[in-house]
Amino acid sequence: MKYYISFLFIFCFKLSFSQVLYLDKGFSVSKKTHTYKTIDATKKLKFDFYKPVEAIDESPLLIYVHGGGFSGGKRNSKNAVRFAKQMAERGYAVASVSYRLTMRNVGFGCTTNYSDKIKAFNSASEDTSFAVKYILKNKEQFNVSSNKIILIGTSAGAETVLNLVYVHKNKILPEHFKFAGVISMAGAVTSVKNITSKNAIPTQLFHGTNDKLVPYKIASHHYCSKKSNGYLLLYGSKSIADKLKKIGKPFYLYTVKKGDHSWSIRPMIYAKTEIIDFLYYDVLKKKNRQTEITI
Repeated sequence: MKYYISFLFIFCFKLSFSQVLYLDKGFSVSKKTHTYKTIDATKKLKFDFYKPVEAIDESPLLIYVHGGGFSGGKRNSKNAVRFAKQMAERGYAVASVSYRLTMRNVGFGCTTNYSDKIKAFNSASEDTSFAVKYILKNKEQFNVSSNKIILIGTSAGAETVLNLVYVHKNKILPEHFKFAGVISMAGAVTSVKNITSKNAIPTQLFHGTNDKLVPYKIASHHYCSKKSNGYLLLYGSKSIADKLKKIGKPFYLYTVKKGDHSWSIRPMIYAKTEIIDFLYYDVLKKKNRQTEITI
């Protein structure tokens, strides 16, 4: 016991004076897969849970939702695993979730009915909510803070998390539950009217101005013509940031001039410093900044 106490003191002393929790790496990481919802006998929805091995009392929790046009993608892709581990090394808990791929074998382009696209947004938002509900129900097991849950999504996952925060009428999570922040990588919403002073949360938005799938400003999904079945007007990162700016709420808009839809995944690799900065200062420290960066 004496040696254990000495080791714990040395570890805490080192962490306090040479590293900043949630900014710097300093933890080893464990991973475990959980089933949060059973669809049928052959289909179960799961998430991979990453956490620091060393005990941290109620870690902030990042919920990562992968992309793939609601027809593909994996919660345990190479980029997702690397990103989750890197965040857990800084003290965050991370849940990388699977969800129903309702557009598999259907497509998600201009021939797909717009109403089916909206259903895809909502079903993924529902599944993400069930994953969060499962974690909240077992909060002691996961040792996370219910007040510090942040959504992160790429492409279809970005549409999912933005839809969940700003559009979807959630009947799964507790009535007064509120996410602490949201990070969208090439995402959009079907309307900015529902973004209000009451529901706005710190929002980080990455987007390329030449994204041909999800508009940077306002345009139809995949730039489909008005005559097509898949015509669905979307409000991209710039429009969301403009609305948050107008109502005086925090946002962090990262614009890539001439950037394409590959910026739905590039921030996890090339703009990780900006993500860490946003999480620490805007979400955890509540600095209430309005940041705009263009590269």
